[in-house]
Amino acid sequence: MTNKQTAIKIIRILHKNGFQALLAGGCVRDMLLGKRAKDYDVATDARPEQIIKLFKRTLEVGAKFGVVIVLFEKQQFEVATFRTESGYYDGRHPSKVEFANPVEDAARRDFTVNGMFYDTAQEKVIDYVKGRADLKKRVIRTIGDPAARFGEDYLRMLRAIRFATQLEFKIEPKTWAAVCKWSNKIKHISGERICTELEGILANPNRSTGAECLVQSGLAEAIFGLDRKEAKVGIKVLESLPEKVDFPLALAGFLAGCKTGHSLEKLRVLKLSRRAVKHIKFLLENRDRLLDDKMSLAKLKLFLSEPYFYDLFEFQKAIQKVQGRDTIALSGLRKRIKALGDVELKPKPLLNGHELIKLGAVPGPSLGQLAQEMYIAQLEGDIKTKPHTKKWVQKWLENHRSTGK
Repeated sequence: MTNKQTAIKIIRILHKNGFQALLAGGCVRDMLLGKRAKDYDVATDARPEQIIKLFKRTLEVGAKFGVVIVLFEKQQFEVATFRTESGYYDGRHPSKVEFANPVEDAARRDFTVNGMFYDTAQEKVIDYVKGRADLKKRVIRTIGDPAARFGEDYLRMLRAIRFATQLEFKIEPKTWAAVCKWSNKIKHISGERICTELEGILANPNRSTGAECLVQSGLAEAIFGLDRKEAKVGIKVLESLPEKVDFPLALAGFLAGCKTGHSLEKLRVLKLSRRAVKHIKFLLENRDRLLDDKMSLAKLKLFLSEPYFYDLFEFQKAIQKVQGRDTIALSGLRKRIKALGDVELKPKPLLNGHELIKLGAVPGPSLGQLAQEMYIAQLEGDIKTKPHTKKWVQKWLENHRSTGK
């Protein structure tokens, strides 16, 4: 059973028990655009306690705001009571929630294209906010006064850009003017929430347009302290990346105009995972290193064994295009990689530390140096068997004893 079919089943249960229930928000927008919706949310006049009684498995995490998560047919759905919200004290949370009717509920939502309902029983769209007209015009417009909508939740400024980016819509002039005016307020929003919206913008194929909006509105400066010169480089790099990229590569691209240390410092606000930081750091620190046409085989294998190597390759290719430089070195590197075939990139060292000590190596820095040089020789193909490696190690130890190093 699809998400939509299951959501309709939930609506039928609500109807059967005397409640009004409609599909709401983004799923209605996507249905009208002929797109497959990611989530199907239900809006109803049933109160949270009534919803909880009707369904066996529920999560009450947002019940005080009128929202209940219903776990049904191995899926989960947001079932929300029609409501109004007021008294936003921190640019995010309402201090007062009152249950209401569909007209009032639509009026509290963010953008007209997200403010429509769909009656599954009568198979008709219910539109109190002229959302269908804005879908036809391909514009993102706040419901009511833009300043009021953004004052309720400053994250909506980023959401406006995300929807415009993903749907390839324009932001309506008054809405855009309010984004530009209030952009500095985004600092009141947590890094995690900002990060989620940025991913929707920068990991999208239309990312360069979204990034341009971030810069022109002042949001990029408010979030990252990114100046126009740095941002200009980043936008061009984003434009030159492949259509499908992951978020860390997109972030590295957006900050490509900054030095590595500065970039990583700017990213702290997003509270990224360690893995994402490691990914971005690898890309930024290794800029231009793939252009070395004399790169040793060992170094190439070590690069190839990195999980983010191919992101680095695409990142460097984009940088070359932006800087007007050729990609001859990268083409040559690709040929070398192809010629390697199925060779093992990161084999187990032929000798371990204990075996090296038995051969006469002394624990300490010199042992680490020996192990590193031995492994490079192994990757280069200079040593291939244990007996051969032992002879190589003995020779290395003799040379280093005679030089005193």
